[in-house]
Amino acid sequence: MLLEVCAFNLQSSVIAERAGAKRVELCENPADGGTTPSYGTIKQTREKISIALYPIIRPRGGNFFYDEEEFAIIKQDILLCKQLGCDGISTGVHKLNGEIDTERLKRIVEWAYPMGVTCHRVFDATPDPMHALEQIIECGCERVLTSGQRSTAPEGMALLGQLVQQAAGRIIIMPGAGVRSANIQSLIEGTGATEFHTSARITAPDPVTFRNPAILDAGPWYIANEEELKKILEVLNKAGAS
Repeated sequence: MLLEVCAFNLQSSVIAERAGAKRVELCENPADGGTTPSYGTIKQTREKISIALYPIIRPRGGNFFYDEEEFAIIKQDILLCKQLGCDGISTGVHKLNGEIDTERLKRIVEWAYPMGVTCHRVFDATPDPMHALEQIIECGCERVLTSGQRSTAPEGMALLGQLVQQAAGRIIIMPGAGVRSANIQSLIEGTGATEFHTSARITAPDPVTFRNPAILDAGPWYIANEEELKKILEVLNKAGAS
């Protein structure tokens, strides 16, 4: 049983390792669902944590259909992650009809090698999840991060269980979105998955004493909740030992 933490900053990555997680998906911009972190963020995080580090490779928010310039950015960011000693990346690309862009995904896997590649929740935007799963396996990804095509993994539990069965050990199905200590046991039992993904995020305390109410670009930032991560890991560790 393994827990991956979606960390939106270096501080959350350090908390994830301290709590006992085995992998970090490093992102920026939680409001956009996560975008590629900066060079400095990746470099500092790689130097500060020893667990597996998978930066998300996503040049912008919105859909996962990219033009040639954006795809060139994706390539450069992948090569940068390799240069900085990351263990893998989390990414995904689709066509205008929502299907997985297998040609581009295969190229991504080639560029990333020997790093691993997680196909992220672009999977949840595909019209036929069972077909998409076979395509992602064919492209050489090592896992799929998915909420079972629902807004949260608990809501998508039925499909998640079907995906685990169809994968049959050929690829890892990793439930994510809305995974918490209150539902992790039911997700283990209901899906048969062995890897899970959570941000367990809370609003970080703000030490700044003055805010200008006339500006809108100073919203909250988030940090991982260490106690919540420990509760999730306690359940996972018990399940793994039984």
